[in-house]
Amino acid sequence: MKKHIYLDNAATSHPKPEAVYRAVDAALRTGASPGRGGYQQAISAERLVFETRESLAEFFNAGDSERFIFTPNATAAINQALFGTLTAGDRVVTTSIEHNAVTRPLRALQDRGVTVVKVAADPTSGIVSAGALKQACQQQPTRLLLVNHCSNVFGALQPVENLGRWCRKQNILFMLDGSQTAGYLPIDLQALAVDLFAAPGHKGLLGPQGTGFLYVRPGLQLTPLIYGGTGANSHSDLPPEELPERLECGTLNAPGLAGLHAAIIFLQKTGIENICRRESGLIDKILQGLAAIDGVQVYGPADLHLRGGAISFNLTGQDPAEVGFTLDQQFNISVRVGLQCAPDAHKAIGTYPIGTVRVSPGYFTTEAEIEAFLAAVRQIAQNDRRDSGV
Repeated sequence: MKKHIYLDNAATSHPKPEAVYRAVDAALRTGASPGRGGYQQAISAERLVFETRESLAEFFNAGDSERFIFTPNATAAINQALFGTLTAGDRVVTTSIEHNAVTRPLRALQDRGVTVVKVAADPTSGIVSAGALKQACQQQPTRLLLVNHCSNVFGALQPVENLGRWCRKQNILFMLDGSQTAGYLPIDLQALAVDLFAAPGHKGLLGPQGTGFLYVRPGLQLTPLIYGGTGANSHSDLPPEELPERLECGTLNAPGLAGLHAAIIFLQKTGIENICRRESGLIDKILQGLAAIDGVQVYGPADLHLRGGAISFNLTGQDPAEVGFTLDQQFNISVRVGLQCAPDAHKAIGTYPIGTVRVSPGYFTTEAEIEAFLAAVRQIAQNDRRDSGV
């Protein structure tokens, strides 16, 4: 059987660093829940959770580690941020390239009286103008500006460098969805003046599924999305005022967080600049290879420096679902096809409703695997032209 080639890292990174597997296994064998006892195993689990917060605060230059709220994924973090911040009468400005993790909770909030404004992306590059975002925010009093740092469909990086500082001056909250950039690009939350930052642990951060977090900047208080036990203040039927306990109830995924902690240590030792350089090189190799194949249309920015880790393409006259099926069944290559849970993004670039084929390498992807992928796409394109009599 041919070696399996995994090129769907924008969904979940694979493989993980070996230390991640070992950390998850060790935590599972400990068996105790953090914050749920005064005995040694529980204290050890609580210490591990604390160390994971500390590593995230250092990795993203956020200062206070207590501002990191652990969630099962980025979707839960986004929902906590939006439902915990917005009320009837508030106005939100966002983009036309958001994932359903953003568009669906915003749609629900519209039914509760929140106004949602979507700023269109350039149909070729998929980039939303910073000027257009600022203009939309100034048209009426705005509570929140929410931007997807990088499109999960076509990898377009958004111009967020100065948006946070501008929002601070305008008394507008700035939220960044880092689902496709956390662990892939250097992110300095203080320098970017981010008020709310959501990210999963299982993508670029190389941690396990079932992990994610929400960063809430100091001075910002959110209404909890869920209520329950926090391991402290058990005498009260109200949630604690302090973070992280206020927004973090129920038993945490200690094995998952152990894996995330190990992954952050790996990223710190490897160096985010080295990771970015390597993955950017793989993206460049894919782009150049696809450009040399007749009948391939690639979507997103032409400039490599404006791209993240995902590439969407289509083969002329072919259904992307069939292309993905062929890559899987005949070449043992895993890619993502369809709408990638982001219909608005596909509408923005004109690939709705059929979607695209998305390929996303990771840090552990090899150049040989990229060459095998390109050879497979080339063969599929040639077979289609042969079958069409071209």
